[in-house]
Amino acid sequence: MKERLLLAADESEISGATAERPFSFDGDAAAFQLACEAKRIDFAFLFDPMMAVHTSNVEPLPHQITAVYESMLPRQPLRFVLADDPGAGKTIMAGLYIRELIMRADARRILIVAPGSLVEQWRDELFEKFGLEFSIYSPLLEQATPNSNPFESHHQLVVRLDQLSRNEDLQDKICAAGWDLAVFDEAHKLAAHYFGSKLEKTARFRFAEKLGAVTRHLLLMTATPHNGKEEDFQLFLSLLDSDRFYGKFRDGVHKVDVSDLMRRMVKEELLRFDGTPLFPERKAYTVNYPLSNLEAALYENVTRYVQTEMGKADALEGPRRGSVGFALTTLQRRLASSPEAIYQSLKRRKERLESRLREEQLGIRGRQAIAETLESAPEDDDELNDEEQEQLEEKLVD
Repeated sequence: MKERLLLAADESEISGATAERPFSFDGDAAAFQLACEAKRIDFAFLFDPMMAVHTSNVEPLPHQITAVYESMLPRQPLRFVLADDPGAGKTIMAGLYIRELIMRADARRILIVAPGSLVEQWRDELFEKFGLEFSIYSPLLEQATPNSNPFESHHQLVVRLDQLSRNEDLQDKICAAGWDLAVFDEAHKLAAHYFGSKLEKTARFRFAEKLGAVTRHLLLMTATPHNGKEEDFQLFLSLLDSDRFYGKFRDGVHKVDVSDLMRRMVKEELLRFDGTPLFPERKAYTVNYPLSNLEAALYENVTRYVQTEMGKADALEGPRRGSVGFALTTLQRRLASSPEAIYQSLKRRKERLESRLREEQLGIRGRQAIAETLESAPEDDDELNDEEQEQLEEKLVD
């Protein structure tokens, strides 16, 4: 029973009370049913431990269910590497995990960091399969944001790895916003290496360190977590736990147990619900075939040319060395593709060298343009689509 002091201004709102039954049951039945259904869905996860599976447009496989509900959800907070073989459906696992966190009110601000060629695929799959609306960060999105920091205004974002790793101002903005969950796709690109006792971290690795420090849940996804060097693998795991994996790995002194931090299943272990293998058995054979005399001569000449020019490339320093090596590797790859492919490459190279020679003799070719071309090789050429890859290879071969 509450009491309130009435003033003269309240007279128009006062009316006489009428005696009614406490429950009249004359309300809007459809609205009542809708409210009950909304509340039922709101608490559904308490009664259905796999609510995300039943409310998503996917039919998950056994290994995807065990990854999400046995390996990932019980860990609070999550610091984990999902390293199943290619084709296992790691995107579906991440989508199920994200949906479960949202339904359990355990995550609201979620960031997906992916290579540039995969950001649209992430956005489309999360929407089509899980009903999650993610935005892709771009300069246009920043211009359309009132406070000029879209990372604060948008709670579900997909960003390009290299775009963020090369821009410290964007890194500061994204880290200041704070995140409940950060997912790195193709996480093997987050590399760091020891050269003697000196530790060299790539820009991608430094960005992952910064972001990992301000997010509660961190999920790294890669099919190749180990490059064969245990010290590099330990550096990679330091993104999850910098104290546990601090310092340089020393064989016989350090022991890396990752059973609580990583899950890896190979294709031979992936099964359907009926127990049948998900992928057919893989059988690899080496098929030898003889080269004709002309093919053998072409192969020897191109290989000799590549070896000679690679030796010259080793004498260079800085970005030019890597760019020339990339170009010469391209020539050898085209040789293995077909005689026509290497013929067209060498033909174009000869024409460009002749044109360059004429321009040098006339003194009209600028050195700056050459330097810019030679230094244009990306850290990972798989960031490019087929057309961009072809254009870059042609420039670097020149």
